Amino acid sequence: MSCRLPPALNSLPRAAARAANHKSSKVSAGLSLSRWIPSRHYAAVVPPVTQDKSGSKGPTAMVFLNMGGPSTTGEVGDFLSRLFADGDLIPLGRLQGYLGPLISRRRTPKIKKQYADIGGGSPIRKWSEYQAAEMCKLLDRMSPETAPHKPYVAFRYADPLTEDMYAKLLADGFGNGKGGRAVAFTQYPQYSCSTTGSSLNELWKWRHRLEGKKSDDMSPGGGSITWSAIDRWPVHPGLVEAFAQNIEATLRTYPEDRRDKAVLVFSAHSLPMSVVNRGDTYPAEVGATVYAVMQRLGFKNPYRLAWQSQVGPSAWLGPQTSMTVSEYVKKGQTDLVLIPIAFTSDHIETLFELDKEVIAEAEHEGAKGVKRVESLNGSPVFIRALAEIALDHLKSGLSCSPQMLLRCPACTSERCLEQKRFFQAQQQQLTAPA
Repeated sequence: MSCRLPPALNSLPRAAARAANHKSSKVSAGLSLSRWIPSRHYAAVVPPVTQDKSGSKGPTAMVFLNMGGPSTTGEVGDFLSRLFADGDLIPLGRLQGYLGPLISRRRTPKIKKQYADIGGGSPIRKWSEYQAAEMCKLLDRMSPETAPHKPYVAFRYADPLTEDMYAKLLADGFGNGKGGRAVAFTQYPQYSCSTTGSSLNELWKWRHRLEGKKSDDMSPGGGSITWSAIDRWPVHPGLVEAFAQNIEATLRTYPEDRRDKAVLVFSAHSLPMSVVNRGDTYPAEVGATVYAVMQRLGFKNPYRLAWQSQVGPSAWLGPQTSMTVSEYVKKGQTDLVLIPIAFTSDHIETLFELDKEVIAEAEHEGAKGVKRVESLNGSPVFIRALAEIALDHLKSGLSCSPQMLLRCPACTSERCLEQKRFFQAQQQQLTAPA
């Protein structure tokens, strides 16, 4: 099929365009970073969720989208089965249904051992639930007109799955003829069709299934949940500040005469080149984050961007993080700072792949100066940034960014097209008079 957008998808409604211009002018003015200075960078204990009840137009559901990870080793098999079945993330073509289960079964024992080595499971659920809850507390004070803001987490491949989150929304009084407002907030700062796009496709699928015919009713007051999406935020000042502060904390652990010579190696999850060549925006947006962070740091250190977590024999975006570190060590550059620039919390890619493989191998080769920057996790600076991003979105009146409505040049996915049509139609709901 043609990858050209239908005329209705080539632009947002005028009201949304005006909102976009308003939002752009606010962002360009910058945000005060002084209010983001934390007393500590992360929290080890996740407190219980509490909500202010001061709002008059709420509640608003704030749904964090992410890949997820198995919380126990017993969940690894199901996690891998879902992951390798997703053609948006790992495109295997017509053999997806055969190769996906085969690969997942073969990899399960090895991946189970890796999760056992980092404590028996991924901490991503703990951190996601904590970040969502803390952000909502801030939002209740910052935006009382849309409070209370209720935190939800929807993982693509692990519990809580998207369908379980949606069922909980309905049980909590959203939809089912009652309407309600929900925001899908991707926790991938840089957009990719294989990550955020896949999660939004899954959200659209389960909305249609669980809200039935009401999901096709786009008239005001149709009784179904009104959705919008925060689909990317690669250079938000608060995100940049959170990364920069953690990098500075790690650099301070080096002797002063070596500090500015340490090489900063930014590491992001790689993509198959078939996805990159289709026109995916992820590499450019990751590069934008890296440049913004380096600008904040004053370009004091040399730096490179590398890519990790390649799977299978097909071509993936490089250079690989492991190769990058190994080659620098061979060249005598042994002070290297690894920065997971596309991840918002710890999980297997940081705790095992970077800590127990890349850094451990460098130490084996005699390099004792290879270190990893602390992940964002419970950083108050980062959580404040999430609240600022959400607040800007709620004020904008947009159902998504104009960029999200533009398909990749070589996209042929019908599901992607229908998901974009859905979010454009949601714009009519958001701009309709109450």
